[in-house]
This record gives sequence, C-alpha cells and structure tokens, in this order.
Amino acid sequence: MVKKTDLDGTVQTCRLLADPTRVRLLALLQIEPLSVAELTEATRLPQPRVSTHLRKLRQAGLVEVHRVAGRSCYRRVLPAPTQAIGTMVETVLSTTTDPLIEEDGRRARRAVAARNRGNWLDGVAGRMKRHYSPGRTWEALARTMAGTTRLGHVADLGSGDGAVAEMLAPFAESIACVDNNPRIVSAGSERLSHVPHLQFIEADMHQLPFEENSFDLVLVFGALQYSKTPELVIREAARILRPTGRLVISSLRKHVHTAEVRPFGHANFGLEPDTLAGMIRSAGLDVEHCAAVAREKRTPHFEVVAATATHPADHQEQS
Repeated sequence: MVKKTDLDGTVQTCRLLADPTRVRLLALLQIEPLSVAELTEATRLPQPRVSTHLRKLRQAGLVEVHRVAGRSCYRRVLPAPTQAIGTMVETVLSTTTDPLIEEDGRRARRAVAARNRGNWLDGVAGRMKRHYSPGRTWEALARTMAGTTRLGHVADLGSGDGAVAEMLAPFAESIACVDNNPRIVSAGSERLSHVPHLQFIEADMHQLPFEENSFDLVLVFGALQYSKTPELVIREAARILRPTGRLVISSLRKHVHTAEVRPFGHANFGLEPDTLAGMIRSAGLDVEHCAAVAREKRTPHFEVVAATATHPADHQEQS
C-alpha cells in the first residue's frame, strides 16, 4: 500500500518538479552520480544556477552528495523520502521525453566516459589555464623557463631578498642583487649564501655602483613603482648594459587605487605602456616589446606592464 503524504507535502513536491531545470538534473542523475562540473557541462547552464537547483533537490531529500574517485558527486536518493514522493518523481521522469533531456544525457555520458578513461586533458581542453594538474604550477613554469637561455652576467635592480635571482642563478654566470633596504639585503645574503656567484649589494638603483657595459641582462621587476623618477632608473640600467645586452622590466600599470598601495610605500601609481616605452627609448635602447601582460583576478584588478629592450651594438652614450 502506498503511504500517503499530506497536502502541503504534495504541493511542495509538485512545485519542486514544476521547474524544468530540476527535472533535467534528476533525469541526468538517473545515469550515475555526477559532479557539479559534469552537470554544468551536460546542461550547458551556468554553474551557480545548477548549484542552486541541486541545493533545493538536496533539501527535499531527493539527491545527496557522494564521493566518487576522490571528488564530490551528486546522486539520487533511493528510495525517496516517502513512497508517494518517489512515485511522483518516477512518474514525471518516466513520462517526460524531450530533445533537450536527450542531449543532456548524451553529453553526460561523454563526460562519464572521459572520467572513466582518466582523460583529464579532454575534460579541460580550451580551459587548461584555469585548472590545476600535479606538477603544473606557475612556480614550476618559471623555474623551467629560466633554463631556456644562458643569462651571462645579471643585475637585478630592486631585487628584494632574491626570489627571482634564486630561480635564475643556475643559468647565470653571476648575479648582482641590488636593493636599498639594509635588512632585506642582510636577509637575502644569509638566505642565499650557498650560491657563490650571487651577491647582494646595498645601493640606490638611481645611482648604481657599477661600471658602464658591465652586464648582459638587467632586470627591474616590480621596482619602478618605488621610484619618483623611474626614467632615471631606466637610464642607469641602460648605462650598465653591454652592447646587445637586454633589459627586462615589469611594473604596475597606471591606476587610481591610492589606498590599496599606501601600505607598500609606492612612490608613483604605475606607468602606461606607451610611457614606459618612451622612457626606454630615451635611454638609448631599442624596445622589443612593451604591453600590459596580466590583470589580477581580485579587486581592484591591478594590471602589470612588461617590457623588453636591447642595447644596440652601435649605441653611443647620450650626453
């Protein structure tokens, strides 16, 4: 005998099943447990919308979270909270045919097949940069890319405690880390004391203690925003570069977020690509590339400008 439910329960179940998205999700979960990502892929609906309807189905006791291969998936609750509710759900699902539900099912089966093959690459094709995989990190990429060229003699202006220099050290003949903060210089010297060809120098990047034509590569990563006269830093960088040497710069793009940068002691509010390129050319260097290359995801969405330039072989020191 079918156990009856009260009028309110019947009405609530009817309201629940009156939404086409919830019916589509219940139909998909007849196939097998599916993750939110797989349900989103199958229905081609926005993830927040899918999550909202799953929450309602879960509150009604029709679906539950289940662990599959180490990840959270949703599955139908069988039997349903009451036999009457279960009968209503099964009646709706068994008597509803629609091309949209059929296409949902085809996409879901493809997602399950890909999961069962362990084919992570198929699942993230076109979206790889947003997904983690073991060993695929920005740090690993940076340390690997550092080995794509021999760096020769390097100067790192505004180096901090040598985070960048540490990555580049295995591929450079020598690295001079320049910073004007004595505590940072001391900490960096101690931390990287095991690298014999790397030295820290306490100095002003506007007036460097190096001879002309001393370095094959000069780096200025995130340091220009600490200068009231960034053009002088660039001119000094050009002075110490050897003919055919390269300058690489990264800096914040011009912004208006004064409160956000105040704790960091910035002396300017960034540079536009055209402005930075003009400073580099004025220092006698040939600009290879200068553009905004990154935008932070979190507010206030700071952007970073990167530039590369070369010291022409026939460069004459400007007066």
